[in-house]
Amino acid sequence: MSGTNAESGANGGARTRVLIADDQDMVRTGFRLILGAQPDLEVVGEAADGAECVELARRLRPDVCLVDIRMPKLDGLEVTRALAGPGVTDPLRVVVVTTFDQDDYVHTALRNGACGFLLKDAATNLLIEAVRSAARGDALVSPAVTVRLLKHLAGQQPAPAAPSPLSERERDVTRLVAVGRTNQEICDELYLSLGTVKTHLANIKDKLGVRNRVEIAAWAWDTGAVRERQVPPA
Repeated sequence: MSGTNAESGANGGARTRVLIADDQDMVRTGFRLILGAQPDLEVVGEAADGAECVELARRLRPDVCLVDIRMPKLDGLEVTRALAGPGVTDPLRVVVVTTFDQDDYVHTALRNGACGFLLKDAATNLLIEAVRSAARGDALVSPAVTVRLLKHLAGQQPAPAAPSPLSERERDVTRLVAVGRTNQEICDELYLSLGTVKTHLANIKDKLGVRNRVEIAAWAWDTGAVRERQVPPA
């Protein structure tokens, strides 16, 4: 597929360019059909193994890479580190696709620069939203998906709460991000305007030195800022 500039979307804006990497042809075909049907999304490449994914991603520079964890040659963790990890000069946005009950690698994927997670049996709208969120520079966070993953990476014995660089209100926002609340839900629970929530999130990212909501949530779990009892039922 061509690596030329993205075509215009339905409203005249640039379409989000997506690279799909999975060793199963049926999975790639399904993702391509789902994403390609959206007026704002364009699949610009497909890879059947990790090495091919890295080569295509560096050549095509897609807006979002949708990467399976279990692939030949290079697994999704190594692909994520190569494209988005520490030390990468111009990192790409990588959404990792995983089967939670089998794949035990979420913590490594996060540390390697993944900006989102998607279960392979996720609903169609979740796949679409994961790609759109990553393209915005954000990450998909929902109680049904990311909170389960973050609970898993936190381990059986969470670390004791550490001194926090955040203000009390920023800690409130962080705890809600960590249990999967959307910006609007944070507004409703804390009685804040949407603009104020976005300002708090920007300040939190700056203070913690993180890039997105998934990393904010991971910090909250790793430091004990959020506990099991605070997690809403899935």
